[in-house]
Amino acid sequence: MLGPRQEFQAALFYEFNLEDHVPEGHLLRSIDRFVDLGDMRKHLAPFYSDIGRPSVDPELMIRMLLIGYIMGIRSERRLCDEVHVNLAYRWFCRLDLGDPVPDQSTFSKNRHGRFRESDLFRRMFESVVARCIKEGVVGGDIFATDASIIRADANKQNSTPKDEWNPDNLDPNTVPRAVKEYLEVLDDAAFGAASEVKPKFTSHSDPASQWTGAMKGPAFFAYATNYLIDTDNAIIVDVEASRAIRQAEIGATRTMIRRTRDKFDLYPEILTADTAYGSADNLNWLVNEEGILPHIPVFDRSKRMDGAFPATAFKFNHKENEYTCPGGKPLKKYWRKMAKPRSGVSKDGFMRYYARKSDCSTCALKTQCTPNQPTRKIARHIYEGARDLAREIATTDAYVDSMRRRKKVEMLFAHLKRIMKLDRLRLRGPNGAKDEFLLAATAQNLRKLAKLIPQTA
Repeated sequence: MLGPRQEFQAALFYEFNLEDHVPEGHLLRSIDRFVDLGDMRKHLAPFYSDIGRPSVDPELMIRMLLIGYIMGIRSERRLCDEVHVNLAYRWFCRLDLGDPVPDQSTFSKNRHGRFRESDLFRRMFESVVARCIKEGVVGGDIFATDASIIRADANKQNSTPKDEWNPDNLDPNTVPRAVKEYLEVLDDAAFGAASEVKPKFTSHSDPASQWTGAMKGPAFFAYATNYLIDTDNAIIVDVEASRAIRQAEIGATRTMIRRTRDKFDLYPEILTADTAYGSADNLNWLVNEEGILPHIPVFDRSKRMDGAFPATAFKFNHKENEYTCPGGKPLKKYWRKMAKPRSGVSKDGFMRYYARKSDCSTCALKTQCTPNQPTRKIARHIYEGARDLAREIATTDAYVDSMRRRKKVEMLFAHLKRIMKLDRLRLRGPNGAKDEFLLAATAQNLRKLAKLIPQTA
């Protein structure tokens, strides 16, 4: 028979328990086991006044922010609405049915104030990494690194050509917060001092963002989020914000490796990355300063486009400090004895070795070696030893395995943009980028923990 129409009837009393209305398999229930904010109140206490009206519970705001990044809710206004009506969100935030939800303006005030001053998001991220290590899901032997470009909250219409932008004319006391942060990081290698090359345009609203065309499409303003991951289970062991240029990304990787070593005592044996990290300077830093094996393709422009013998066809004799060509003739830096010894190192860090003109002109292999020049020359970097080691590693089965593992960091970036919807920043300035990247990486690690360690009945 047809049932009666369901009509709302207010009751005076309810027996209602939120615990009973959150499914056992809900993602937030799985994640809640790994969210330990017990020391956050103690950490934040010095940043609150001893007098006045009690503040909103900081743990509540942190849990709400985590929900936003875990569930891909990009708007804080919408986040407040969702927490108000969603029972699982209320349960995760420890809110009862009658408890009010903070206004979205509360987040902005605390984020730009107490949370940023106390470096709360970095502390929270590191506490989750420590939990991952404790749970045994971090191997610590093979790390991978990469960077992904994230659009900034800036556009071309509100920008100025770099030649017309003079930071000396800005008053730090009157400019917006993002511009003030830009003035503070001009000497920071991650933002202002990574490269002498100046971008084509500077944004008025977020001048620290980088004008980039690296996505092979229309250029835009952006930041780069840099990940250092343990490749066993794709746990993010560190994250760093930087300008969207290769030099800043390499510097960010060095910062992350040192910080992970100092904070968690993790010493990876291997670092795997793409060719952008295969410069001679970086390979030398990994091999000779950090003792890390570089499973990285060598950034090398020595390949000949005319089909002639590549530089790798020439053998280097360390004892004699000279090359031997495929025809058995030597190539030297200097063919006469210098009255004053010279290093032979040019400004770009290369030493150049030359063959004799008489040897090349009579050689049967000249058309295969140097068809367009009278003599052949070979450029050797001062850190060529590290490059040779990287080339040797590239011939091993372990290198093939590392290249397969490296794809995990790219999958994390795909998850960041498609599932968590962080393809454009909401916050401006270097600190805004850092906050968003740290919260997003924390959310990804929590989701990974929930997947790797299933709940027990």
